Amino acid sequence: MADDLATRLEHHLSRIYPEADRARLVTALLERVAAFAGGEERPRSVGSSDTWSEADVMLITYGDSVRRAGEPSLRTLHDFWRRHLADAAPGLHILPFYPYSSDDGFSVIDYRRVRDDLGSWTDIRALAEDVTLMVDLVVNHVSVESEWFRQFLAGESPGRDYFISLPADTDVSTVVRPRRHRVLVPFETEQGTRHVWATFSHDQVDLDFSNPDVLLEIVDVLFFYLGMGARWIRLDAVGFVWKELGTPCIHRPQTHELVRLVRTLAEAMTPGVVLVSETNVPNVENLSYFGNRNEAHAIYNFSLPPLLIDALIRGRSRYLRAWLMSMPPAPHGCAYFNFTASHDGIGLRPAEGLLGEADVATLVDTLCGFGGRVSQRALADGSLAPYEVNITLYDALKGTVDGEDRHQDARFLCSQAIMLGLEGVPALYIHSLLACGNDLEGVGRTGRARSINRHRWDADRLETLLADPSTPQARILGELLRLVRIRRRQPAFHPNATQYTLQLGERLFGFWRQSPQRDQSIFAVHNLGRRRCRLPLSSLNLVSTDRWQDLIGGGAVDDLHGSIRLEPYQSLWLTNSPR
Repeated sequence: MADDLATRLEHHLSRIYPEADRARLVTALLERVAAFAGGEERPRSVGSSDTWSEADVMLITYGDSVRRAGEPSLRTLHDFWRRHLADAAPGLHILPFYPYSSDDGFSVIDYRRVRDDLGSWTDIRALAEDVTLMVDLVVNHVSVESEWFRQFLAGESPGRDYFISLPADTDVSTVVRPRRHRVLVPFETEQGTRHVWATFSHDQVDLDFSNPDVLLEIVDVLFFYLGMGARWIRLDAVGFVWKELGTPCIHRPQTHELVRLVRTLAEAMTPGVVLVSETNVPNVENLSYFGNRNEAHAIYNFSLPPLLIDALIRGRSRYLRAWLMSMPPAPHGCAYFNFTASHDGIGLRPAEGLLGEADVATLVDTLCGFGGRVSQRALADGSLAPYEVNITLYDALKGTVDGEDRHQDARFLCSQAIMLGLEGVPALYIHSLLACGNDLEGVGRTGRARSINRHRWDADRLETLLADPSTPQARILGELLRLVRIRRRQPAFHPNATQYTLQLGERLFGFWRQSPQRDQSIFAVHNLGRRRCRLPLSSLNLVSTDRWQDLIGGGAVDDLHGSIRLEPYQSLWLTNSPR
């Protein structure tokens, strides 16, 4: 095994560091693998459809999204999960729980510490015993308060060689910008003023992966997380890790090879590990991180949120349907990671080439009318363009382009039924589960637009709300968990089950799923509008020898030549084999 692994590592490294002492690097990586494995050889893990199943659902949350005074927040979260989600969300993605200086965790001060207010590694390991744990490997940047950057400022090893410093007048006009600030940020160091590369903020300085020792440091962090029980690893902002002046500095060939290298190492270390790429970019660029079945095991389906919201606020399936028809099945051993909301905003770059400029403008204007904020990015010519809309999903769907209406709950639940049925592994953001409205107080307190969707719930107050069936929190959580529990029993909703897009006109959106064993079909059909409509069953080609039933409503289909009336935003999951 060691010889085979050494050969594969040499292959990756030759493409990333052709001038480096690769023998040293291979030896260093093999020593780390041996130390992690305790000298025991492990079978090589190769991603397959058995890595996940229809029962896999991931909850996305901060470690302190639910908190109680006097109790470490990770324990409060664990208790909340046991009370409400243990039979619905077996996976848990805890957003960065490390000490940080900004961006709610993504400006990491120390990769190997848990924030004191959250708890300790004991709490993380306790969660990992009950859930499939997903954690963030923030690969592109660290905080200016990190030890490595302190060493850089002082001219001390090893950090002095871990960052990118360039003359202030360096031409960086070709660099793709996710934010509006300047790329090169001045810092006073022992060597004088130096201008350091910072893609995301002045507080988040980029690591220099052209230095192989930086790679070794990040591999150490990866192995540490695997040792603490993480089995899904989110590669945060991975598309930006390799810089090369004169290029866009995103999705470089070395970036893709680094992902392949990390996958080789992770699979050698921990059978069943899943790498998830986080690349908030146009759809075609995002798909490239599957590689040739040798890069990310799963990719965030970033185009889904803006297209789904567009469909529901416009009452039309046009762009959502066209996108779904164009999406290739995930390669064998890979899967889509489907989500409709997260700690970030509704990304607009993933809608490029899928929605027209006028449609994007309408989307932005509508969501701003529902209390949203717009974050912008800088273009090469110095102008600004919308990057994301910051809003909770529940409030994003409180109305249509014509304004607010009484269908907020139904519209929101329709969005989740669509996501739960699509090919891929579904992920639910905790604030979607809890029908969280825009946290405008949070925005005022922090001055950051993204705080609008990063509310911190008082655990006892939340339990009171959930105990009252009249509250949005109780209504949405109850119905959404019912949908999730139904979904988890259906083999036709396996993340890699066959999927075909249905042609049902503008008002309806639908797709067909078939289980890998071909013993179950599900026709998922959704009314995207605020008026009742009819679904002619002849448009679905239901097999007449099967008995068909709606999994959501429970009704049987008696006349295959008739039609079904759908209420505003109603969803159907018609199956020939209910489970």
